[in-house]
Parts: sequence; C-alpha cells; structure tokens
Amino acid sequence: MVIKSFQINMMKKLTFILLFVSTSFAQSKAYEFFNSFADIAEEVNESVVTITTTNTVQLDRDVQNFYRYWGREIPDEYESKSLGSGVIVDDENAYIVTNHHVIFDERSQKPVEEIKVQLLDKRIFEATVIGLDKATDLAVLQIEADDIKAVDLGDSEAVRVGEWVIAIGSPFSASLSHTVTAGIVSALGRNDVMNNLNTYQNFIQTDAAINPGNSGGALLNMNGELIGINAAIASGGGRANAGIGFAIPSTMVKKVMNDLITKGYVVRSFLGIYMQDINEDLYETLELQTRNGAIVSDIVEGSPASKSDLVEGDVIVSFEGKEISNGSELKNLVSSTDPGSRVKLGIYRDNKLSLIHISEPTRQEAISYAVFCLK
Repeated sequence: MVIKSFQINMMKKLTFILLFVSTSFAQSKAYEFFNSFADIAEEVNESVVTITTTNTVQLDRDVQNFYRYWGREIPDEYESKSLGSGVIVDDENAYIVTNHHVIFDERSQKPVEEIKVQLLDKRIFEATVIGLDKATDLAVLQIEADDIKAVDLGDSEAVRVGEWVIAIGSPFSASLSHTVTAGIVSALGRNDVMNNLNTYQNFIQTDAAINPGNSGGALLNMNGELIGINAAIASGGGRANAGIGFAIPSTMVKKVMNDLITKGYVVRSFLGIYMQDINEDLYETLELQTRNGAIVSDIVEGSPASKSDLVEGDVIVSFEGKEISNGSELKNLVSSTDPGSRVKLGIYRDNKLSLIHISEPTRQEAISYAVFCLK
C-alpha cells in the first residue's frame, strides 16, 4: 500500500512538473513571438518616412462667378496640402518609394509643386521626383541625405495567406508618424480593387490597420523585410480602416522601381490580345473544361500574338508553366517579362490542352503600355 501510494504521489508530481514546464515553454514562445514585433519596429522604423505635399489649386472660373454673383468674393487659388508615407529603399542614393497618388495632382496632371520628406529623427528634406508609374500607383523620390537606412526587400512570391505582417506609416496626421500596426495576410492576388483597365493590380490583402496617410508606407514580414507598399483600403464608404487593406507586392515594386531609376519609365512586354475572364455562363455555353484562365476574344493585328498559333476562342491557362486564374493575373505576368523573350502559353482548344510559344519584340517607345483589355 505504501509503495502504491508513493507511486501515485510521484505520478502527480511528474504530471504537475510536465504541465508547469509546457505552460512555461508556451508562455516563453508567445513572449518571444510578440516581442519580435517590437524588434522589427525598432529595426525598420527609421526606413519609413512621412511625406507632406503642397500644391496650388486654381479655383474653377464658374465657381468663382457663382459666388461673386451673390456678392461673395473668394480667392482665385488656394494652397492644398496632403499627407502620405514612403520607404527608403536605397540608402546610398537616398531613393524613396511611395505611391503615385501621394505626389501627383490629378487636376493639373503633373506632380505636386512641393514634396517634403520627414525622417524618424525629425530631419526634413525636399524631395525630387525620379519617376512615376500611374499604372502600378508607384513613384520614386530622391532626397539629399546622409546617415539614413534602407529597408531590406523581401520576396512577395513567398508570402502565404495567414502569415503575420506589420504595417508602418503616418495615418491621418504627421503627428501620428511611424504608427505600427499588425495583422495577417488575408488574401493574395487581389485585382478588382481599382476599376481601371489601365492598371496592373496584384494586391496583397491584409487586416493590419491601414488608414489615409498610410499610403506609400511599408508592409513587412516577420523577418523585417519589405513585402509590399501599402496603397489602398476598402472601408465600406468611410475613410477609416475596416480591416481590409491592400499593398503592392515587392516583386512588382522592385521591377517598377529599377525601371524608373535606370530608364525614367517602365518597360512592359505585351502579347497583343483582348481577353475575357471565364464566368459561369461562358463555362456552360462553351462547355469548357476549366473555370480558370482567360478566353482570347480578339487578337491585335501585327502583334506578337498575331504571329503565333494563338486563335480567338483559345483559353489561356498558364504562362511559362505558372497556372493563371484570370486575365488580370496573365496581364501582370506578361508585363513583367523582359521584352524580346520567347514565352510559353498553356491553352485549351477544343477542350484539349496544348502549348504555344510566342516571341515578343523589343519595345522601343519611351513610355510603353500593354495592349490588354478585360471586356
């Protein structure tokens, strides 16, 4: 009996020890995980900047006449200020990436008159525009500054839905600069965010809090690497965060940034097709074998596609071995390919899968564009 009682007591003590150790280990891992947010913020904060812009806006003559008719004088022009964020991507040349819409005036269709960049240490510099790309909503600025730090570029292609991310920017006010928020990657490859056929959309969706002023700021992975530039929010009609934010992936940022710095414009390849996404009606009417891909509805004369075996009605389902789900995804893949490349398309024709090769000519235009339309 004594032996049995001793064994029971030992088992209870052992169970308690195991529970204590496992609980302590779990608490230690949780502390270590959440402490990493602070480590990343400390490491990357100085690479994120606050951008303030100033622009003179001319009041519409009809508006002025309306007020003057009722005996009220108003000025012919007024000074407009706006706020955004940016990320230092090259400390040697002091290059900063931000959003096109942060430093571009849609009324005058040119960059704003004055761009000021404020660093974490409160230093302020006037910025010069190196290049703009409205199609991806990206811009590159440059300041004359020493003792600055660039962020490490990550691989957005390796990002997975559900992984933790951190957003840093200046929401609403310069006094709220370097606000750090955290969340997860909610989805990848979002392309119906902006209703504009002349844009290249491949957004990372996140529930990390992003608000007006965060535009151009950093989206980081848990290694502290830049995986996206925050660009837009979906707020259900309001202006505040509703848990749905969008960031331009770093692979797109890197390509556009390099082109703008080295050439002053973005070089894009094209196939020369009009295409249509597959909906349920098309799937049933055409008796297709897949709901993924894009249907070729027309081919531009003299284009690379017109010189290949591609025909109207083909369903493009892969590009260089990578499966595509819709036309927007294909558009992004084609545009990022080097001009002059020979590419391989996977297509369904008569419900049979086959491969087609297309050689793309080199584009020489100063500002190139893709001949793509999603009908």
